[in-house]
Amino acid sequence: MTIEIKKCTFEDAHKLRDISYETFNETFKEQNSPENINDYLKKAFNLKQVEKELSNIYSHFFFIYLDDEIAGYLKVNINDSQSEIIGNESLEIERIYIKNKFQNQGLGKYLLNKAIEIAIEYNKKKIWLGVWEKNKDAIDFYKKMGFTQTGSHSFNMGDEKQIDYIMTKVVL
Repeated sequence: MTIEIKKCTFEDAHKLRDISYETFNETFKEQNSPENINDYLKKAFNLKQVEKELSNIYSHFFFIYLDDEIAGYLKVNINDSQSEIIGNESLEIERIYIKNKFQNQGLGKYLLNKAIEIAIEYNKKKIWLGVWEKNKDAIDFYKKMGFTQTGSHSFNMGDEKQIDYIMTKVVL
């Protein structure tokens, strides 16, 4: 089993869009209406939006490969790119998405460690993320990795307002 993490480039926009659609849909389609899922996918992961995010110097994307196949990806944000005003001493993990067929193989831990490595590189004191209150598996994973709930915020999924827990981990 070979695991490799590679930084995404602008030329990876199509692959990033495709895996974003796939992983988001796999993870959330069962608990949301098809209309809300489709509305969100069209807004968040259309090619123009993905290219805009890839062009942002304060956002970084990384693919994780398992035996030369893209298994998932990581998106982190620093400074003004964070989706909440948490502070310049923080790094946001906006997305850790793993394809269903690659889950429970430790890949999320690799991506989380990559985020910690980036936080240290940029002299950030803590990392934070938002996780849907109904995503019990993800919440349990983050708790196991040393995160604690420090707040919450609203997340719009189509016409439905959902709650994300904000979870934080000190790294320095």
